[in-house]
Amino acid sequence: MLKRNSTRFTAALVAALISSIAGPNAAPPAAAQHREQAPGFYRLKVGDLEVTALFDGTGVFDPHWLNGTKATMDGVQQALQGDPHVLDVADTGFLVNTGKQLILVDVGAGTWWGGGAFGRLAGSLRSAGYTPDEVNIVLVTHLHSDHVGGLTSPDGKRVFPQADVYVAKAESDFWLSPAIAAKAPKDAQPFFQSAQAIAAPYIKAGKWHTFSGSEPIVDGMQVVPLHGHTPGHTGYEFSSRGQKILFWGDIIHAQRVQLQHPEVTAVFDIDQTAAAATRNQLLARLARENVLIATPHTSLFPALGRLHKEGSGYSWVPVVYTDRWDEQPPSPQK
Repeated sequence: MLKRNSTRFTAALVAALISSIAGPNAAPPAAAQHREQAPGFYRLKVGDLEVTALFDGTGVFDPHWLNGTKATMDGVQQALQGDPHVLDVADTGFLVNTGKQLILVDVGAGTWWGGGAFGRLAGSLRSAGYTPDEVNIVLVTHLHSDHVGGLTSPDGKRVFPQADVYVAKAESDFWLSPAIAAKAPKDAQPFFQSAQAIAAPYIKAGKWHTFSGSEPIVDGMQVVPLHGHTPGHTGYEFSSRGQKILFWGDIIHAQRVQLQHPEVTAVFDIDQTAAAATRNQLLARLARENVLIATPHTSLFPALGRLHKEGSGYSWVPVVYTDRWDEQPPSPQK
């Protein structure tokens, strides 16, 4: 006991000596930096639905992936010189809690895209208070890997083992066809390979379902065909208590370009003419009806907002951050 007390006395004496030498006004040690970003989720209420945006990662959209007039593309290049982040994009998935079911609309890229820049959606889901095991349904807008890569782990297992996956039949038939894949150009082969590998464990488990019309999948949800980007590109519009939200997939890739110039297409659009026509028709309706939009690709997380008509194009009115998840984002001024 004496030895222990002696050790404590010595430590206290040393601390007192250091304090007296340093002086009473000595600066405290510098605080360590915290390099982690805030959890990547944001939720709000649409009628009785809880909608949560789930961050998956960020990347840069190459301007050479856009097809437009020379004047428009010259404008893009000029904008990039002033702001090199003009075409930066986030990859986002969305969770809809209906009170009865947990529904994911697209699941991010997982490990299939971007060399490690993506794949955070499952972590964002956990940060939001849910687990992958709790997800009941996954609605797929299309089978590009930046939208479905998060379905499987690197070792080919199902990330959402309890979930049934729904995708348009035309989409599934196209990307999962060995015959179509064999005839596809070489630079398109990775899209077929990833879709087939990602879908495989769900097909094996009997969890892969296709639809070809407006057959009901979820109460209060309407399937919205959005042909052009891919053969079965599909949006999902949820309605609750007079409010609507549309999950529109890849209607827009480069938001700051294509909203002002809806005629601009992307090299990933399989049918460029149809993609532009679909976008023109849809943007006009959404601006007119003031529908809330969930867009996977935007530089502004949480990727939720509305459209406002502006000249020959549109402007994006993002939701305003609030710590009240049940507050509604403001509508654009008419």
